[in-house]
Amino acid sequence: MKTPTIALFTGDPAGIGPELVAKVLAAPASLPAARIVVIGQRVGLAEAARAAGITADLPVFEPGHSSDARPAVTRLAWYGWDAPAFARGRANTDNGRYMLDSLRAALDLAGSGHADALCFAPLNKAALRAGGMAEEDELRWFAKELHYHGACGEFNVLDSLWTSRVTSHVPLRDVADLLTAEKVAEAIGMLDDAQRRAGIAAPRIGVCGLNPHNGDGGNFGREEIDVIAPGVQLAAQRGHAADGPYPADTIFVRAKNGMFDGIVTMYHDQGQIAMKLMGFERGVTVQGGLPVAITTPAHGTAYDIAGRGIANPQALVNALAIAARMGAANAARRAGSN
Repeated sequence: MKTPTIALFTGDPAGIGPELVAKVLAAPASLPAARIVVIGQRVGLAEAARAAGITADLPVFEPGHSSDARPAVTRLAWYGWDAPAFARGRANTDNGRYMLDSLRAALDLAGSGHADALCFAPLNKAALRAGGMAEEDELRWFAKELHYHGACGEFNVLDSLWTSRVTSHVPLRDVADLLTAEKVAEAIGMLDDAQRRAGIAAPRIGVCGLNPHNGDGGNFGREEIDVIAPGVQLAAQRGHAADGPYPADTIFVRAKNGMFDGIVTMYHDQGQIAMKLMGFERGVTVQGGLPVAITTPAHGTAYDIAGRGIANPQALVNALAIAARMGAANAARRAGSN
């Protein structure tokens, strides 16, 4: 299989992102079988490396005008700029603009064929909005930048378990009205496709109910009968097998016991609480459904410990590993179409 190239962005310069990247680069044994092109602020990465007691000296990557330049990419390379230093622990316009500009540079590498996947250290949504992001989250911003109008959604990954959700960053009171059989089927299909791209040949997917005790046969709500079960059937008709709905308070127990590779939840916290409780420091978010494979740690920017050299890089290690698997699949698919 072709060695993938990953564009790795150092994330919010006011948070722990540069430190995480510096620690990962200083531990080659933790890196996946991939070429990595680092995008970020040189002074910020060097400062973070010093705080962590390590060195981060990378050769400069200068992409050509075609994918022919790919073999010249070393195991690790630098593709950034000498942006001024940013104040730690603050979400403002400056670091928001810097993050958006850096993410655009990463997407440009992917669009020009110089990267097969994108991985980024944690971002701060308040700073992104201050810097000009009008969308509800970075997933929708990515979709806009990529001119992508299809279905997309966030996946959360903990070790071998993946979750997707039918609704995401919306008020809880709106969830029931937003559920449709079509959206349930889309969420199942996106999760099935993404897991196959990540190397799971036949994903076993379970689907959550919405109401207590799975609606208790309609006594506590009919969404399981009228919306979710038809959505599972619709997904099956499209070639995406799944089981459910199952009661939300037991489905993660089933998954933990090995019954499922993936779970489709109905709303944000239905899956997030369970996943973060099982392994907050290891979790990964995949920006699902997009034409570019994009991953990031599931945790945030941790402004309170930025600059102290104590951030745990495990989630970024895991995010890079998933980006490499998905990037390798993208590279193989692209090579097969040529």
